[in-house]
Amino acid sequence: MKKPVKNVLKKLGLVTAAGLYLTVTVPQNALAYIDPSATTYLIQAAAGIAIAVGSVAVIIWRRVKKNLKDKAGIDFDKNKETEEDVVAVDQDGEKEA
Repeated sequence: MKKPVKNVLKKLGLVTAAGLYLTVTVPQNALAYIDPSATTYLIQAAAGIAIAVGSVAVIIWRRVKKNLKDKAGIDFDKNKETEEDVVAVDQDGEKEA
């Protein structure tokens, strides 16, 4: 890029950053009414975010557990009790589907 273009972009970036800073930091009164349906929408959005974060946490935990089991040889199921499969057999002694 040519030097004049860089200077213009630099100044534009500084003006944009200053504008954003002032917009965020200068308090302004908002005389607004929050409708109950909007509040319900916000609650639903927060619940959705919480569920998504929980799901991601479970997925990450399972991956960490699998990696520990594979690499470090840690068996998380060693004290787990398991039942044998129930197999249905008909009168001829053959397994049913």
